[in-house]
Amino acid sequence: MPELPEVETTRRGIAPHVEGREVREVIVRESRLRVPVPDDLSERLVGSRIGTIARRAKYLKLPIVSEAVIDGCGATEKGTLLWHLGMSGSLRIVPLGELPGKHDHVDLVLEDGMILRYRDPRRFGFVDWLRQDEGGDPRLNRLGPEPLSEAFDGSRLFDLSRGRKMAVKPFLMDNAIVVGVGNIYASEALFMAGIDPRRAAGRISQERYDALAAAAKEVLAAAIAQGGTTLRDFVSGKGEPGYFVQKLRVYGRDGQPCQQCGAELKRVTLGQRASVFCPHCQH
Repeated sequence: MPELPEVETTRRGIAPHVEGREVREVIVRESRLRVPVPDDLSERLVGSRIGTIARRAKYLKLPIVSEAVIDGCGATEKGTLLWHLGMSGSLRIVPLGELPGKHDHVDLVLEDGMILRYRDPRRFGFVDWLRQDEGGDPRLNRLGPEPLSEAFDGSRLFDLSRGRKMAVKPFLMDNAIVVGVGNIYASEALFMAGIDPRRAAGRISQERYDALAAAAKEVLAAAIAQGGTTLRDFVSGKGEPGYFVQKLRVYGRDGQPCQQCGAELKRVTLGQRASVFCPHCQH
């Protein structure tokens, strides 16, 4: 599943090719995504331009603006495309005329002859329309702070964990606590902080939460930075935003020796997700 760094890399990869471009055509080959593609999507988009793309958690927000932005008269924002990649989705830039594949469900044909193409084999992602007068969308309103922002720190984790008996790993992965710390990066951050993922969230000290917040920021920032070398993948017919090439220390390495102490890494299931940890280094 694409996690926050993969989604951020997608945003950075497609932004230079779509921001400010007029949408000339919308092609929907399969509307039955997790949220059905709006029937009037073409009517809303064609003739308008895409504004500055933003990311909130794992959602991409594409503002749709009027032509006025090009004339310097002040843009009129018509609404926002809310895009989620789900478990297997990808967005990439391909040239007009490149034949779509079996799982290429939505195309936005741009004025320069390029296409923003959405592929999603499992169809768990979606593209939805948010009107300007809708106010805050409930999918966004309930989200916690961004993990690399100043609003996320050890104090927040400590305060929200008091009295919580759930294991610390699913607590850290709760989007109401902090967004975007998915399975891979939660596993890595807990290892860096030396915290056993099975420990009750409410039984961890402020000092150890300070270390965990710092570790989460470090591992996510590193993953996003490494994504910079993959941006070319979004301007090709074969580009896929896979997981970053990085040396993961625990995720996916159960049964192998810990790179820090040599003990065998163990695997448990927490919150219906596999969790790998070192029983010697994490406590």
